[in-house]
Order: sequence, then structure tokens, then C-alpha cells
Amino acid sequence: MIYYLLIIIGFLTRFIPHPMNFTAVGAIALFSGYYFKDKRIAFAIPMAIMLLSDWYLGFYDWKLLLSVYLAFALVVLLGILIKNKKWFIALPTSLIGTTSFFLITNGAVWAFANWYPHTFAGLMLCYAEGIPFVKNNFAGDLTYTFLFFGIAELAILLSKKMEIKNREKIFAHGKI
Repeated sequence: MIYYLLIIIGFLTRFIPHPMNFTAVGAIALFSGYYFKDKRIAFAIPMAIMLLSDWYLGFYDWKLLLSVYLAFALVVLLGILIKNKKWFIALPTSLIGTTSFFLITNGAVWAFANWYPHTFAGLMLCYAEGIPFVKNNFAGDLTYTFLFFGIAELAILLSKKMEIKNREKIFAHGKI
């Protein structure tokens, strides 16, 4: 159930009115890598979001699309790598994910599109012109990472408290 909910949320955040690149996809990729035991599912969730939304929006140059998908796969991998850390490490990790996404995708734009000269100066121009978009990406990733991880940890905490109360009731009534 949670898988479908994440796919729906990720899909919708690509369509609801929002600042450019302020979506939940990066946070969902990190969340999936961190919380889901099955790595195939962890990778499949952000890929499904992107495939469904790109199918609706329209696919473009496959090399650029591939760079986007690979960048999100790297964010899932970051989530897997921090799996044994405290949940709040996800916030700085999301900044690493956003930075990686920016470097990979803008590097691909420079390498595969004819928008910038294929020189070092052209690469730097490509990165410089991407700064307004990466600002929104940072904001979106941090916001959604805080929301998803915060809600998940709150649910885990409440679940543990309920489990403790249930055990106390069982022991109090002498059923064990």
C-alpha cells in the first residue's frame, strides 16, 4: 500500500503547481532506499514515478532521460548506504543527492545537447544557468525528506508505544 501511495504522491508533485524542480521524487528515492528491505522495490518506486509521469509529459532525448533516471537511482543507493544510521542523517544526505542529481543531469545536458559549447567554459555556463533550478531542487528535497522521514519515524514511535501498552495489558491480566 505504501508503495502505491509514494508513487501517487511523487507523480502528483510533478503536476501540481509548483516551482520548477520542487517535487517529491528525490525524497521518495532516498526514503525508498532507507526504509524498504527489498532493494528492487526501493529502485522501482522512483523509476515508476518517472516513467509514469514522463509517459504523460512526453519523453525526450533518451540520453538526458537516462541521466535523470541514473541520478535518482544514485539517490536510492544513498538511502541504502545510510540505512543503519539515525533517520535524521537523511537531511544532509538529501543535499548530497540533490548535488549529485544536479551535477549528473546538467553534465548530461552539456554533453548530449547542443545548448552549450562543448568546452570547459560551456560546462561551467551550463552549471551556472542551472542554479535557479537546483535551488528549488534543494528546497523540495529537504522539505519532502523532512516530511516523509518525520512521518515514518513518528509512525514507528507510535507503533512501538502501542506495542508496549499492549504488552503491559497482557502481563497485567496474567495472560502470559
